Amino acid sequence: MPTDNVEERDAKRRRAILEAARHCFLHFGYAKTSLDDIAKRANISRPLIYRKFKNKDDIYVAVFEFTMAGRYPAVERVLAGRGSKRDKLYRIYEILLLEPWSETSGAPMADEYYDVCERLFPEVDAKYQRFLLKHTQAILGSKEHSQVFMLAVEGLHSDSPTLPVLRRRLHLLVERFVA
Repeated sequence: MPTDNVEERDAKRRRAILEAARHCFLHFGYAKTSLDDIAKRANISRPLIYRKFKNKDDIYVAVFEFTMAGRYPAVERVLAGRGSKRDKLYRIYEILLLEPWSETSGAPMADEYYDVCERLFPEVDAKYQRFLLKHTQAILGSKEHSQVFMLAVEGLHSDSPTLPVLRRRLHLLVERFVA
């Protein structure tokens, strides 16, 4: 079999596993999701999962990175592109907050989804927070202002609002924060 086909098949299989795992984590929670659940949802065998991932923790980290890291190039394009500070700040948080929120909100275990990453995999969460701080600071300038903005953003979604409510809140925060 040509190498391209094998690599393409492996990439598709990995993506199917990650999408199935995200669905299971969002609907059953981290603790109640089994590798059998993920395999069934991905329509593959459990041993095949082990060819791609060591364990459920490895899958969870990969799901979180799949969800977030795939957005990083779009953030880089926003920063490099034209637009006001206000527009860039809103667009970055639209990419890193609103888009993932739209994919996860409404699921039974959505609140737990991000909390598990922060609690069980602090190094993954810290990496994401560093990325966010770096890009927020690129717009706002001050590290302290950027940290305060990020803390305020955390508060915007602490009550698990609907996407339209979160979008309005973010818009208001950006408007108030960037004069």
